[in-house]
Amino acid sequence: MSEAKKLLYMVTVFLAAYLIPFDQTRVQSAIIEAFFMVQEYAREHVLFCLIPAFFIAGAIANFVSQDSVIKYFGGQTRKWLAYSVASVSGTVLAVCSCTVLPLFAGIYRRGAGIGPATAFLYAGPAVNVLAIILTARILGWELGVARAVGAIVFAFVIGLTMAALCRSEEAERSRKAALGAEEEEKRTPGQTLAYFATLVLILIFAAWGRPEQATGFWQTVFELKWYLTGGLLLLLGFMLKAWFDKEETLAWVDASWDFAKQIMPLLLAGVLVAGFLMGRPETEGGLIPADYIARVVGGNSLSANLVASVIGAFMYFATLTEVPILQGLLGSGMGQGPALALLLAGPAISLPNMLVIRSVLGNRKTVLFVTLVVIMATISGLLFGTIMA
Repeated sequence: MSEAKKLLYMVTVFLAAYLIPFDQTRVQSAIIEAFFMVQEYAREHVLFCLIPAFFIAGAIANFVSQDSVIKYFGGQTRKWLAYSVASVSGTVLAVCSCTVLPLFAGIYRRGAGIGPATAFLYAGPAVNVLAIILTARILGWELGVARAVGAIVFAFVIGLTMAALCRSEEAERSRKAALGAEEEEKRTPGQTLAYFATLVLILIFAAWGRPEQATGFWQTVFELKWYLTGGLLLLLGFMLKAWFDKEETLAWVDASWDFAKQIMPLLLAGVLVAGFLMGRPETEGGLIPADYIARVVGGNSLSANLVASVIGAFMYFATLTEVPILQGLLGSGMGQGPALALLLAGPAISLPNMLVIRSVLGNRKTVLFVTLVVIMATISGLLFGTIMA
């Protein structure tokens, strides 16, 4: 770290300590809320979402050949194939904006083009079948359909736009990736597929949340989740013993640890800041009052849709929590257009998410990605609000 950066950090900490009015109740509440949000994040997402995702990312980095990644996600892959695979990924994964990050980093570093990679980054949390069904049931079929269609269209448009605007940089990157694509396969395609399917299923079942209704298929899966997860872990152990040597297993663990070291500190810092500014979704403890947010996103004006998009982009939503939050905001006067704008921007990106994307893509591409999401969410909200009116 340069001396200039050290000085900047010291000055920032000093000004914060000097200027923040810690004696005000709202500030004190926001500080406590920030740590509550970090605790909630650690309890509900790190063990059962992020850690499995880190191991999947480490597996991608070690056991998926660069040739395979380039074949389906490379910059020269047929667009209909690359973006179709990326845009429907969320229907299987059902992850949040933070859990998708290790998976995104894994495929991008293995040679995926910026277009398919960012389409996957957006679609992973956005094209979530459970969230879309819940949206339609609680908030109305119109919002559910608009969310489903909008999320898939977003994934295509964002990916294609990123690829077009970063064409010169990606051409050189694709060339370098192609040079290292020849790798010896140590396992059959069927064994590799079974291995990754097991990892993905462990992630899905370990993170399976309690459904609202105490009966039915989803509740049955919830009751059996730990038996299913335990069985899958035993199956994974058998695969590692039979199909992988010790050096490969250690390399997989090392790669997973590398992703954890890079991503976890940034995520926790982002969650802390998001909690301080807006608090946990079900509370009023953040620095920005929830009733103020509800007032500024009423109606269907350009400003209301833009504010909803920006709030959604920076606020952290755990998977499926955006629906009850919006239910409350709609009851407080939020317009239909801003509601869709928040649904399309919120679950896909967040402040913690942005910090990690920046470490993978750099400042320019991160700003471009976030700006595209906010602009498209704003326009979609305006159109939807006009149709509903």
